[in-house]
Amino acid sequence: MSETIFPRSPREHMAGWVWLPRFVDKIRLNAAGRLHPDYQPNFCVKGFDLAWLEVAGLKAETFVGMVEGTVTDGEVCDWVARNANTNSDDQATFREKMENYGKDESNAELRALLQKRKEDAGMGDRDDIQCFVDFIEADEGRF
Repeated sequence: MSETIFPRSPREHMAGWVWLPRFVDKIRLNAAGRLHPDYQPNFCVKGFDLAWLEVAGLKAETFVGMVEGTVTDGEVCDWVARNANTNSDDQATFREKMENYGKDESNAELRALLQKRKEDAGMGDRDDIQCFVDFIEADEGRF
């Protein structure tokens, strides 16, 4: 079976965090040897994965090892509640930044990168894709 399995939407929540459900899926897919090659360069070391780890105050190795040792999302939620930054203001700030990353019209370099990603994916004419989360959703067929 070689069908691509996409991780959950970046907009889904778990334990008060956006991105966390998607990150958990990416970790589990990677452990199973099923993480799509497009996701591997950023896995735990760049992008929203790294941003989430930094805000949550966690080391990638520790978090990945914990997720790989669990069976349910409930176990992950319990561990995150005990070990991660659970400040609701930090969670809200992270959500706001993530959900708007790429929307800032004054950041021409970031807007150009978003447009290039859209064009490379055959979605250059999609004006409804206004940020990188929109792009992820569209690229994975949810938007």
